[in-house]
Amino acid sequence: MKAGQQSGFTLVELVVVIVILGILAATAIPRYASYTSSARTSAMQGLTGAINSASMVVQGRYVATGNNAAVSVTMTDGTVVATAAATGIPTLAGIQNAVNFSAQNFAYNAGTGVWSFVTNPSATCQATYSAVTGVATAVVTGC
Repeated sequence: MKAGQQSGFTLVELVVVIVILGILAATAIPRYASYTSSARTSAMQGLTGAINSASMVVQGRYVATGNNAAVSVTMTDGTVVATAAATGIPTLAGIQNAVNFSAQNFAYNAGTGVWSFVTNPSATCQATYSAVTGVATAVVTGC
């Protein structure tokens, strides 16, 4: 290297790198949003499956006890789940005990039977439990 010669990047090279990084960022951000939406959809569908499974387990326990007039079922872990007499379907309040998970991500409204995300309680991304049928359905259009 000569004594008076400097080394480094030219202004044109720096601008080209910045433009390339901008293009990469412009394509990566929409993909990230898509992954977030997909993850929220999957989480809500997983919660719906958990609610339906919990309802079936409670009904199975209800039938196994043989008391068709009971309005609650005590699960093997000691959890008491409120049920409808004669059917064993968990009530709106009972299904919350039956699902029995930490409410860090989901919030439950026992008055309506609607589960939603804590961080974004959108009316179009939720699971709705019916105490009449014992079945939960997911609405994932707004996740």
